[in-house]
Amino acid sequence: MTQFGSFPGGKAGGSGNGPTIDLPNLDELRRRFSGGGGGGLIRIAVIAILVLVLAFTSAFTIDPEEVGIVLRFGEFVRQAEPGLNFKFPFGVEQVIKVPVQRQLKEEFGFRTQTAGVRTQYSQQQFDDESLMLSGDLNIADVEWVVQYRIVDPYKYLFRVRDVRATFRAMTEAVVREVVGDRTVNEVLTVGRTEVASLVEQDLQELANQYETGIKVEQVVLQNVNPPEAVKASFNEVNQAEQERESKINDAQRQYNDKIPRAKGEAQQTISQAEGYKLERVNRAEGEASRFNSLYTEYQRAPQVTRKRLYLETLNDILPKAGRKIVVDEQIRGLVPLLSLDGTTLPSVQAGGGQ
Repeated sequence: MTQFGSFPGGKAGGSGNGPTIDLPNLDELRRRFSGGGGGGLIRIAVIAILVLVLAFTSAFTIDPEEVGIVLRFGEFVRQAEPGLNFKFPFGVEQVIKVPVQRQLKEEFGFRTQTAGVRTQYSQQQFDDESLMLSGDLNIADVEWVVQYRIVDPYKYLFRVRDVRATFRAMTEAVVREVVGDRTVNEVLTVGRTEVASLVEQDLQELANQYETGIKVEQVVLQNVNPPEAVKASFNEVNQAEQERESKINDAQRQYNDKIPRAKGEAQQTISQAEGYKLERVNRAEGEASRFNSLYTEYQRAPQVTRKRLYLETLNDILPKAGRKIVVDEQIRGLVPLLSLDGTTLPSVQAGGGQ
């Protein structure tokens, strides 16, 4: 008889020349795996694994800038706030984290590879996004950035399929519409701020209409240039227009300087002439009135009036004639008595001699 195994408590044998096989005792097997030996450790390990799996599949953490959308068998049931939260384990409930406090952005016409002090951009061309037709049938290469936030996570996840692609398509459509209503010069120069403001307003209305749950924070036109093929010619045209504007501004400045000055000088001359006329008229009228008054007094007292007029006339004339020395014609040796420096000696009086 050949024996393949020996287990206490049970035996099975065969008749004839066949081998005999000892079968295990079921009670002994139950004792080994449940009580003694390593059976207890196996049970503890299995329980520990179950507890860990339960803990990892039922607890989750939401960051301060996020909210959690809890799905039960794919259906929305509640919204989890920041902090430690719990859900049904083993895949019964799933959590989708949505960054509602973080400002997101979409780039059009370019891509940023590495952001920092020295930002690096992708060398790939995105002409299908940036090239667009303006209102005067010119082509402009427009690069812009849209900054937005998620304000309604439920709408963001469930109202629109592939909401990011839809939002990019809406943004591109709005920008092309606004640029198509303006000339290329307006888009390149003075109209950039207006274009960005209109795009932000129209894009927000469209996002609300589609129930995307997105709030547009800002639209920034990064670069607006003509296409590379015509950039040199376009720059020459711009330079010529700038020179023309410079000449016009210089001529306007000279006009504003010369014309008001000439008008001021003409007005000053007119005012001086009017003042001179008024002065002469008033003086003539005053002299005529004075003459009439003198004539009236002369008629009343001719001798007195004549002498008074004579004395007044001398009083006006003599101070203008300078210093005069009146001496007797018979006097001799007058030179020693005169001062050569122009002053009068005490012994010589004006109007007589000693």
